[in-house]
Amino acid sequence: MAKWLAFKTPPDRRRAALTTASPWYFEEFLANLWKDGNRRGKHLFHEVKQQGYTGSHSHLERLLAAWRRAEKPMTNEQASNPPTLEPVRDPQTGHIISPVIAAALCIKPRGSLTSDQAEKVDALKKGSPAFVTMRSLAMRFKGILRGGRSESIAAWIDDALESDLIPIMRFARVLHRDIDAVHNAIELPWSNGQAEGQINRLKTLKRAMYGRVGSELLRARMLPISHTK
Repeated sequence: MAKWLAFKTPPDRRRAALTTASPWYFEEFLANLWKDGNRRGKHLFHEVKQQGYTGSHSHLERLLAAWRRAEKPMTNEQASNPPTLEPVRDPQTGHIISPVIAAALCIKPRGSLTSDQAEKVDALKKGSPAFVTMRSLAMRFKGILRGGRSESIAAWIDDALESDLIPIMRFARVLHRDIDAVHNAIELPWSNGQAEGQINRLKTLKRAMYGRVGSELLRARMLPISHTK
């Protein structure tokens, strides 16, 4: 517990085993070429292909884009005004809008907001530039998922990495790490939602009944009644 509390932000989960389809597999080789001044994507793609790289040029370019952004000098305005999550007060009650409410409003379309919620969103946009960025990225990501077309996810990841918002950047890095799985999740019709829903239902019942009843009642509540016709 003390180790986790020492982190300012949650640490990344352990990276999955890399394959030759990922440019990160050849990170050391590419980094040496980069330090020697070889910065052109086509040249690096040719060189890394000779080393056994089986991924795409666009996948490699996303890695190189992150390196280019890291070397890009920060402007005085960016250094003096980094995006932050400032507390914003509810225009009706005067109370500070909680992070939970702000997060819920961040992903809710304008047309689905009540008048009170719309006022909160306007107040958050006015008082927190970070909220504006987060809401824009959240709505774009939601549109990509709903649209079922994954070709826009690469541009979204790049924009998220440039947002300077640590939670968004961390999420984008995780997506980039498992980009093939992300493409499949967006485009393929299959989902494990049914299994996850049943597991959640089972855990909810177990916790509600813990210490009060035995396995017989739990079994009776969980098993479907199939002989009622």
